Amino acid sequence: MNSRQRRGVILLLLSVLCALGAFAGVLSVIDDVKSKVGPEVTAYRMKADVTPYTALDAGQFEKTSMPKRWLSATAVTDLAEVRGKIAVTTLRKGSLLQSDMIVDQPALQPGQQEVAIMIDAATGVAGKITPGSTVNVYATFEGAREGDPAQSKIIVTNAKVLDVGKLTALQPDADNRTRQATEAVPITFALATIDAQRITYAESFAKRVRLALVAPGGNTTVPDKDRTYELVTDK
Repeated sequence: MNSRQRRGVILLLLSVLCALGAFAGVLSVIDDVKSKVGPEVTAYRMKADVTPYTALDAGQFEKTSMPKRWLSATAVTDLAEVRGKIAVTTLRKGSLLQSDMIVDQPALQPGQQEVAIMIDAATGVAGKITPGSTVNVYATFEGAREGDPAQSKIIVTNAKVLDVGKLTALQPDADNRTRQATEAVPITFALATIDAQRITYAESFAKRVRLALVAPGGNTTVPDKDRTYELVTDK
């Protein structure tokens, strides 16, 4: 091997050593970054906007991975947490799901049943009644015979609201041409059997059904003598 060949071999070995050194340097930088960032964990973000009080299911979320140290303590890392939950605020597309964004769905008590009726959006809801609210239900009836006074009745007290549906346009009834098309919201209640009968009767036959929001912790029982009101008896 002549001197030129020896120089070539030496340069080749030096190139290999430099390449190995650079590779080791890259690995060192990567290890340093990993040690600073920490391990990654699974989180979930919204596929689309979800409106408040909507029941949640796994199909509304997509999985993502990110460093654990960057997640808040309230971040949801297991989709089992959304089972039986509803959103308490608008969940925006792409936002990470947090445990303080969801709550348990209101549940039925023994002896109760779910009953849904349509309530006029203007007079019955006004945007303040939400799942979990407690309401009194008022109904106004025309006199049974000509000349009989109209009456306002409290037909159900302390009714628990389970769900508030989407605003729906109502068309005039086929047998009531004078009724104007309006907007209503389906409200689902948790009621005992007798109260379920009262509220469905009112939806069918009352001129107007109105909900009155009861303050939290302020459930009241209305005496029977105060459940019916007539203007002519008001003194």
